[in-house]
Amino acid sequence: MVFREAASAPSLVLPRPTSTQVATLEGPWDVRFPEDQGAPPKIRLDRLVSWTTHADEGVKYFSGTATYTKDVEAPPEWFRPGAKLVLDMGEVKEIAEVSVNGQPLGIAWRPPFRVDATGALKPGKNHVEIEVTNLWVNRLVGDEQPAAKERFTFSTFRPYTKDSPLLESGLLGPVTVSRVTAR
Repeated sequence: MVFREAASAPSLVLPRPTSTQVATLEGPWDVRFPEDQGAPPKIRLDRLVSWTTHADEGVKYFSGTATYTKDVEAPPEWFRPGAKLVLDMGEVKEIAEVSVNGQPLGIAWRPPFRVDATGALKPGKNHVEIEVTNLWVNRLVGDEQPAAKERFTFSTFRPYTKDSPLLESGLLGPVTVSRVTAR
């Protein structure tokens, strides 16, 4: 296209959104693991850390999906007309599926691991649930450990040994809530 005359209409400038962190979801998280996969049914983490640092070998070598839960008190100050509330999970190894108060908010599969929680978060008590799925490597390494009582995987190709490094796994955080408004 070629324009021979300058446009007469003024251009539209949209306001730049601003983000204000309103909370960091610190403290303990409950984590549920599926049955018969080597990990205990439930653990409590005082702070978010990689599963690979846990003393229980079932957690340390776990591969699959575990569910983090936490109840969060949302004060009225978080909520402003026209503002969005965003739940940022910080670092996740590898994929997170998020729901708040039973309302699915989507899957975060790459950084930044964020979901829009505007319609789900309410003033007062809120139930946050984050399902985190890691890679298969740690289970393959765990199955090669000399003290392993049970093998959970089967593969004809064994690229990992008992000494292979583990991959960080789980919800590493920090998990924050931010309010996003247009200026």
